[in-house]
Amino acid sequence: MTTIQQQAGKGTRRTVESPAARPPDGAGPATTAGVADVLARMRALDASLPPQDGVAVFNRVYLTVTEAVAQRVGGGAFADPEAAGELDIRFARRYFTAVDADAAGVRPPACWRPLFQLRRHPGVRPLQFALAGINAHIGHDLALAVLDTCQALDCEPSALEGDFDRIGTVLTSLEEGIRETLMPGPDLLDIADPLLHLAGSWSLEMARDGAWAAARMLWGVRRLPEVAEECAERLDASVGLIGRCLLTPLN
Repeated sequence: MTTIQQQAGKGTRRTVESPAARPPDGAGPATTAGVADVLARMRALDASLPPQDGVAVFNRVYLTVTEAVAQRVGGGAFADPEAAGELDIRFARRYFTAVDADAAGVRPPACWRPLFQLRRHPGVRPLQFALAGINAHIGHDLALAVLDTCQALDCEPSALEGDFDRIGTVLTSLEEGIRETLMPGPDLLDIADPLLHLAGSWSLEMARDGAWAAARMLWGVRRLPEVAEECAERLDASVGLIGRCLLTPLN
């Protein structure tokens, strides 16, 4: 698996692809091509953004996670590789839509605005950028990506639940390494440093549980457009507020 060690703090670029970087071989051609496109877009962003840029920090983390998921989709780790791949692709597209909106001078979803607005703030540390991006993408985008996938595959969210949890297992397995990589060493981080408190205040597991609950709720009201729209807007705003808190400058 490609490592993200020291990438955020020192801007190290990956020069060699690991097996995890390959798109899934066990899924169909469309899914394989779709995941390959996602990986290519993330690598292009990684190459084009300054290493210290907050979006670049998150992008490197997300690329590592996507490589790991792609490897497992191709390795038969998912009950339905096509559905898992479809969810992975539609999930990534929501991130790319936010990136493209910001580049075009259009306001991205509220959940992404704090990261784009503070991406160059010198008082925000790499781990904060990573957590804010993960918060936006999982807290908001994941729920909507589940809906996108269900509509595309004509299935109920329950059909995706097993593989949704398997993807969560991948994220959890990488989380500790990501935090350790982006946290300063013990000689640089005092026990009273506010970054320790901030890092401990956000939970990946709780964010995923919330995303699944939001997906089920939004699916349940999908035939009530006004209700569904209001629920999605409130989800977006609440996740954005959390992101703003995660990006509180510490210097």
